[in-house]
Amino acid sequence: MRPNGRPDEGGGAARTGAARRAVFTPVDTRARVDTVARRIGDAIELGLLADGEQLPGETELAGQLGVSTVTLREALMALRQQGLVTTRRGRGGGSFVTLPDTPPQERLRARLADWSTEELRDLGDHWAAVSGAAALLAARRTQPGDLRPLTRTVEELAAADDPATRSRLYGRFHVELAAAAQSARLTREEIALQTDLGALLCLVLDDPVHLGNVSDRHRAVISAVQDEADERARTLAETCVRESVGRLIALRLGTPGRATEPRPEEDTHGQEQRAREPRGGRR
Repeated sequence: MRPNGRPDEGGGAARTGAARRAVFTPVDTRARVDTVARRIGDAIELGLLADGEQLPGETELAGQLGVSTVTLREALMALRQQGLVTTRRGRGGGSFVTLPDTPPQERLRARLADWSTEELRDLGDHWAAVSGAAALLAARRTQPGDLRPLTRTVEELAAADDPATRSRLYGRFHVELAAAAQSARLTREEIALQTDLGALLCLVLDDPVHLGNVSDRHRAVISAVQDEADERARTLAETCVRESVGRLIALRLGTPGRATEPRPEEDTHGQEQRAREPRGGRR
């Protein structure tokens, strides 16, 4: 029983794999090959699918995703070309996950240069809104056991010693937060956002100071969700995203020295302190 009188129906065990299950839900009807490849590729980049893990058989996986086997095979071919999937023939064969190596800094910086600062700000706004909504709903809906995956991810993030692992764990935290909100749509949106920004976070998570701040902020989000302080949870989740995107924007501008945590009175968008002021939980 939760403190507010809602029964604990064992949701923790039921939703531990909610983020993983969101990977294998039907895709929309537009550009299905690209959508399937992106869905599975995003999950691999986030570490939701483990290195060496065997994917379901083609017929089963196609059925789970709501696509034809022809579409699935084309998507798997694209993933093999990206080095994210290896296919083995014969007995014991199938398609297996291949976790990518650390992205080269040069390639990441070139990828960052493809984004304008306006595009990064817009994407950061979108990501903050999604993560903020997920945190708010998690505080309203989650059961105590649902927070175990989040806690485990935060501790793994704090202990991770390379930027690629840190970026995957950072993204996984926000995916698991959406899963704790019991929203399949928000979970899929969080996974998709990692395609745009996930790898780029390698560029800012090599700073131990920022990593410490991120870990502390994630712990604070978990605490707010546990306390059912929905508005506080939303503000903390939004702030965490905005700080990281703000550092990417500073790097994009070619002034790494400016990539510092936003001042309390003004964030990277020039918004006033009202966006940062803590708000109480539900009344």
